[in-house]
Amino acid sequence: MSIGDADVPFLINVVEKWTVIEFTTPSLMDPIVLERTGQALYRLIDAEDRRLIILDFSRVQYISSQAIGIVLTMNKKLTTLKRSKFVLCGVGDKLMQLIKITRLDRLLTIKKSQEEAIKIQMIL
Repeated sequence: MSIGDADVPFLINVVEKWTVIEFTTPSLMDPIVLERTGQALYRLIDAEDRRLIILDFSRVQYISSQAIGIVLTMNKKLTTLKRSKFVLCGVGDKLMQLIKITRLDRLLTIKKSQEEAIKIQMIL
């Protein structure tokens, strides 16, 4: 299943009960693209009531502070909802270094792969 919006750099799939968002670009830096991306991702939570979300960063090498802001906003939205979970996966070394420097690894759930992230639902 795809969101049907060619202007966003991701694909959406449903795996078991999870909404898996796979970024399709190595760079999440363009402010105009990120504005549309944020709106589309927030719509999944606010309008479609998706509560189990995995963001797959396997293809991403570069990320802006605006993109990190989108991730944090999604995390905030989901933590206020019951029976919700937000997981990042496929985080490369550069991105993980940035996450650790900013101490976001203490706030966000991060798994190595989609498969590991999907297994989290057993704990819910």
